[in-house]
Amino acid sequence: MSGHSKWSTIKHKKGAKDAKRGQLFAKLVKVVEVAAREGGGDPSANATLSNAIDKARAASVPNDNIDRAIKRGIGDVEGAHYEEMYYEGYAPGGVALYVQILTDNRNRASSDVRAGFSRHGGNLGEPGSVSYLFEQKGYLLVAGGEDEVMLAALEAGAEDVRESDGLFEVICAASDFSAVKGALAAAGLEVETAEVTQLPSTTIPVDEKTAPKVLRLIDALEDLDDVQSVYANFDIADDVMAALAADN
Repeated sequence: MSGHSKWSTIKHKKGAKDAKRGQLFAKLVKVVEVAAREGGGDPSANATLSNAIDKARAASVPNDNIDRAIKRGIGDVEGAHYEEMYYEGYAPGGVALYVQILTDNRNRASSDVRAGFSRHGGNLGEPGSVSYLFEQKGYLLVAGGEDEVMLAALEAGAEDVRESDGLFEVICAASDFSAVKGALAAAGLEVETAEVTQLPSTTIPVDEKTAPKVLRLIDALEDLDDVQSVYANFDIADDVMAALAADN
Protein backbone atom coordinates (compact mmCIF):
# COMPACT_ATOMS: atom_id res chain seq x y z
CA MET A 1 0.00 0.00 0.00
CA SER A 2 1.33 3.45 -0.79
CA GLY A 3 2.75 5.20 2.24
CA HIS A 4 0.21 7.97 2.48
CA SER A 5 -2.70 5.59 1.87
CA LYS A 6 -1.44 3.37 4.68
CA TRP A 7 -1.07 6.30 7.10
CA SER A 8 -4.58 7.53 6.28
CA THR A 9 -6.02 4.04 6.78
CA ILE A 10 -4.26 3.65 10.14
CA LYS A 11 -5.62 6.98 11.37
CA HIS A 12 -9.13 6.13 10.15
CA LYS A 13 -9.12 2.79 11.97
CA LYS A 14 -7.89 4.38 15.18
CA GLY A 15 -10.85 6.75 15.11
CA ALA A 16 -10.88 10.43 16.02
CA LYS A 17 -11.80 12.72 18.87
CA ASP A 18 -15.14 14.50 18.63
CA ALA A 19 -13.52 17.75 17.50
CA LYS A 20 -11.67 15.98 14.70
CA ARG A 21 -14.82 14.09 13.76
CA GLY A 22 -16.76 17.35 13.48
CA GLN A 23 -14.04 18.81 11.29
CA LEU A 24 -14.10 15.73 9.05
CA PHE A 25 -17.88 16.01 8.71
CA ALA A 26 -17.55 19.66 7.69
CA LYS A 27 -14.97 18.82 5.02
CA LEU A 28 -17.01 15.95 3.57
CA VAL A 29 -20.18 18.06 3.51
CA LYS A 30 -18.25 20.81 1.71
CA VAL A 31 -17.34 18.35 -1.07
CA VAL A 32 -21.00 17.33 -1.41
CA GLU A 33 -22.03 20.97 -1.71
CA VAL A 34 -19.43 21.76 -4.37
CA ALA A 35 -20.28 18.61 -6.35
CA ALA A 36 -23.98 19.55 -6.35
CA ARG A 37 -23.20 23.11 -7.42
CA GLU A 38 -21.01 22.00 -10.31
CA GLY A 39 -22.99 19.01 -11.59
CA GLY A 40 -26.52 19.24 -10.22
CA GLY A 41 -28.26 17.76 -7.21
CA ASP A 42 -29.25 14.39 -8.66
CA PRO A 43 -26.63 11.79 -7.68
CA SER A 44 -27.90 9.39 -10.36
CA ALA A 45 -26.86 11.93 -12.99
CA ASN A 46 -23.82 13.32 -11.17
CA ALA A 47 -21.16 10.70 -10.44
CA THR A 48 -19.01 13.16 -8.50
CA LEU A 49 -21.91 13.94 -6.20
CA SER A 50 -22.75 10.25 -5.81
CA ASN A 51 -19.16 9.49 -4.78
CA ALA A 52 -19.12 12.43 -2.37
CA ILE A 53 -22.35 11.24 -0.75
CA ASP A 54 -21.02 7.69 -0.43
CA LYS A 55 -17.84 8.91 1.22
CA ALA A 56 -19.79 11.13 3.62
CA ARG A 57 -22.11 8.30 4.57
CA ALA A 58 -19.17 5.93 5.07
CA ALA A 59 -17.88 8.40 7.65
CA SER A 60 -21.33 8.47 9.35
CA VAL A 61 -22.20 12.02 8.32
CA PRO A 62 -25.94 12.45 9.13
CA ASN A 63 -28.26 12.39 6.13
CA ASP A 64 -29.73 15.76 7.14
CA ASN A 65 -26.30 17.34 6.81
CA ILE A 66 -25.85 15.79 3.38
CA ASP A 67 -29.30 16.91 2.21
CA ARG A 68 -28.69 20.49 3.37
CA ALA A 69 -25.35 20.54 1.56
CA ILE A 70 -27.03 19.47 -1.68
CA LYS A 71 -29.65 22.19 -1.26
CA ARG A 72 -26.95 24.80 -0.70
CA GLY A 73 -25.12 23.52 -3.76
CA ILE A 74 -28.09 23.86 -6.09
CA GLY A 75 -29.11 27.21 -4.62
CA ASP A 76 -32.23 26.20 -2.69
CA VAL A 77 -30.53 27.36 0.51
CA GLU A 78 -28.04 30.20 0.78
CA GLY A 79 -24.44 29.12 1.35
CA ALA A 80 -20.81 30.08 0.86
CA HIS A 81 -19.13 29.87 -2.54
CA TYR A 82 -16.14 27.55 -2.31
CA GLU A 83 -13.14 27.81 -4.61
CA GLU A 84 -10.82 24.90 -5.32
CA MET A 85 -7.08 25.59 -5.25
CA TYR A 86 -3.88 23.57 -4.97
CA TYR A 87 -0.64 24.32 -3.17
CA GLU A 88 2.55 22.45 -3.92
CA GLY A 89 5.60 22.00 -1.76
CA TYR A 90 8.00 19.74 0.05
CA ALA A 91 8.16 18.10 3.44
CA PRO A 92 11.44 17.21 5.18
CA GLY A 93 13.40 14.62 3.25
CA GLY A 94 12.29 15.99 -0.11
CA VAL A 95 8.81 14.42 0.07
CA ALA A 96 6.44 16.05 -2.41
CA LEU A 97 3.15 17.43 -1.06
CA TYR A 98 0.17 18.33 -3.23
CA VAL A 99 -2.42 20.17 -1.11
CA GLN A 100 -6.05 20.45 -2.20
CA ILE A 101 -7.98 23.45 -0.88
CA LEU A 102 -11.70 24.20 -0.83
CA THR A 103 -12.18 27.68 0.60
CA ASP A 104 -14.46 30.69 0.66
CA ASN A 105 -11.50 32.90 1.64
CA ARG A 106 -8.41 32.61 -0.56
CA ASN A 107 -6.30 34.93 1.63
CA ARG A 108 -7.03 32.96 4.79
CA ALA A 109 -6.26 29.65 3.11
CA SER A 110 -2.99 30.95 1.68
CA SER A 111 -1.87 32.36 5.02
CA ASP A 112 -2.73 29.18 6.93
CA VAL A 113 -1.04 26.84 4.46
CA ARG A 114 2.13 28.96 4.33
CA ALA A 115 2.27 29.02 8.11
CA GLY A 116 1.75 25.26 8.28
CA PHE A 117 4.67 24.61 5.94
CA SER A 118 6.90 27.10 7.74
CA ARG A 119 6.21 25.84 11.29
CA HIS A 120 6.85 22.21 10.46
CA GLY A 121 9.99 22.32 8.36
CA GLY A 122 8.38 22.29 4.93
CA ASN A 123 8.86 24.50 1.91
CA LEU A 124 6.21 25.83 -0.46
CA GLY A 125 7.02 25.33 -4.13
CA GLU A 126 5.99 27.08 -7.30
CA PRO A 127 2.87 25.98 -9.21
CA GLY A 128 3.79 22.91 -11.22
CA SER A 129 6.73 21.98 -9.01
CA VAL A 130 5.22 18.69 -7.80
CA SER A 131 1.82 18.31 -9.47
CA TYR A 132 3.39 16.39 -12.36
CA LEU A 133 4.30 13.64 -9.88
CA PHE A 134 0.64 12.89 -9.13
CA GLU A 135 -2.21 11.50 -11.22
CA GLN A 136 -5.89 11.37 -10.39
CA LYS A 137 -7.00 7.76 -9.98
CA GLY A 138 -9.74 5.70 -8.37
CA TYR A 139 -8.36 3.82 -5.37
CA LEU A 140 -10.12 0.98 -3.54
CA LEU A 141 -8.88 -1.25 -0.75
CA VAL A 142 -10.71 -4.56 -0.86
CA ALA A 143 -10.95 -7.69 1.30
CA GLY A 144 -11.55 -11.05 -0.34
CA GLY A 145 -9.99 -13.84 -2.32
CA GLU A 146 -7.44 -12.92 -4.96
CA ASP A 147 -9.28 -14.58 -7.83
CA GLU A 148 -12.66 -13.00 -7.08
CA VAL A 149 -11.18 -9.55 -6.53
CA MET A 150 -9.16 -9.79 -9.75
CA LEU A 151 -12.12 -11.01 -11.78
CA ALA A 152 -14.59 -8.40 -10.56
CA ALA A 153 -12.15 -5.50 -10.72
CA LEU A 154 -10.54 -6.17 -14.08
CA GLU A 155 -13.83 -6.96 -15.82
CA ALA A 156 -15.13 -3.59 -14.63
CA GLY A 157 -12.14 -1.76 -16.10
CA ALA A 158 -9.59 -1.61 -13.27
CA GLU A 159 -6.03 -0.90 -14.38
CA ASP A 160 -4.22 -2.76 -11.61
CA VAL A 161 -4.87 -5.06 -8.66
CA ARG A 162 -2.12 -5.74 -6.14
CA GLU A 163 -1.91 -7.50 -2.79
CA SER A 164 -1.13 -5.36 0.25
CA ASP A 165 -1.06 -6.56 3.86
CA GLY A 166 -3.68 -9.25 3.26
CA LEU A 167 -5.95 -6.89 1.32
CA PHE A 168 -6.02 -5.85 -2.33
CA GLU A 169 -5.45 -2.41 -3.77
CA VAL A 170 -7.53 -1.77 -6.86
CA ILE A 171 -6.46 1.12 -9.09
CA CYS A 172 -8.60 2.48 -11.91
CA ALA A 173 -9.13 5.58 -14.00
CA ALA A 174 -11.15 8.21 -12.15
CA SER A 175 -13.85 7.92 -14.82
CA ASP A 176 -14.21 4.19 -14.10
CA PHE A 177 -14.35 4.53 -10.32
CA SER A 178 -18.12 4.16 -9.91
CA ALA A 179 -18.25 1.15 -12.23
CA VAL A 180 -15.40 -0.63 -10.47
CA LYS A 181 -16.78 0.14 -7.03
CA GLY A 182 -20.22 -1.13 -8.06
CA ALA A 183 -18.77 -4.33 -9.53
CA LEU A 184 -16.84 -5.11 -6.35
CA ALA A 185 -19.94 -4.54 -4.24
CA ALA A 186 -22.06 -6.68 -6.59
CA ALA A 187 -19.53 -9.48 -6.19
CA GLY A 188 -20.10 -9.41 -2.44
CA LEU A 189 -16.64 -8.09 -1.65
CA GLU A 190 -15.94 -5.81 1.30
CA VAL A 191 -14.57 -2.46 0.19
CA GLU A 192 -12.71 -0.90 3.13
CA THR A 193 -11.60 2.27 1.34
CA ALA A 194 -12.96 3.84 -1.83
CA GLU A 195 -11.98 7.25 -3.14
CA VAL A 196 -10.87 9.24 -6.12
CA THR A 197 -7.43 10.44 -5.12
CA GLN A 198 -4.07 11.61 -6.40
CA LEU A 199 -1.53 8.78 -6.58
CA PRO A 200 2.20 9.47 -6.91
CA SER A 201 4.16 8.13 -9.89
CA THR A 202 7.31 7.82 -7.78
CA THR A 203 7.96 7.57 -4.04
CA ILE A 204 10.67 8.90 -1.73
CA PRO A 205 12.09 6.54 0.96
CA VAL A 206 11.95 8.19 4.38
CA ASP A 207 14.03 7.00 7.35
CA GLU A 208 12.88 6.70 10.95
CA LYS A 209 14.36 10.09 11.91
CA THR A 210 12.65 12.01 9.12
CA ALA A 211 9.32 10.14 9.13
CA PRO A 212 7.87 11.85 12.24
CA LYS A 213 8.67 15.28 10.76
CA VAL A 214 6.94 14.41 7.49
CA LEU A 215 3.83 13.08 9.21
CA ARG A 216 3.63 16.03 11.61
CA LEU A 217 3.60 18.45 8.68
CA ILE A 218 0.95 16.45 6.83
CA ASP A 219 -1.23 16.15 9.93
CA ALA A 220 -0.88 19.89 10.62
CA LEU A 221 -1.97 20.75 7.08
CA GLU A 222 -4.88 18.30 7.20
CA ASP A 223 -6.05 19.95 10.42
CA LEU A 224 -6.62 23.25 8.60
CA ASP A 225 -10.30 23.87 7.86
CA ASP A 226 -9.64 24.94 4.26
CA VAL A 227 -7.46 21.93 3.44
CA GLN A 228 -9.49 19.15 1.88
CA SER A 229 -6.72 16.63 1.21
CA VAL A 230 -2.94 16.38 1.33
CA TYR A 231 -1.33 14.00 -1.15
CA ALA A 232 2.26 12.85 -0.57
CA ASN A 233 4.79 10.51 -2.11
CA PHE A 234 6.63 9.23 0.96
CA ASP A 235 7.58 5.59 1.52
CA ILE A 236 8.00 4.68 5.20
CA ALA A 237 8.96 1.16 6.33
CA ASP A 238 6.08 -0.81 7.87
CA ASP A 239 7.76 -1.19 11.27
CA VAL A 240 8.45 2.55 11.47
CA MET A 241 4.89 3.33 10.42
CA ALA A 242 3.48 0.98 13.07
CA ALA A 243 5.62 2.56 15.79
CA LEU A 244 4.55 6.07 14.79
CA ALA A 245 0.89 5.03 14.69
CA ALA A 246 1.17 3.60 18.22
CA ASP A 247 2.51 6.94 19.47
CA ASN A 248 -0.13 8.98 17.66
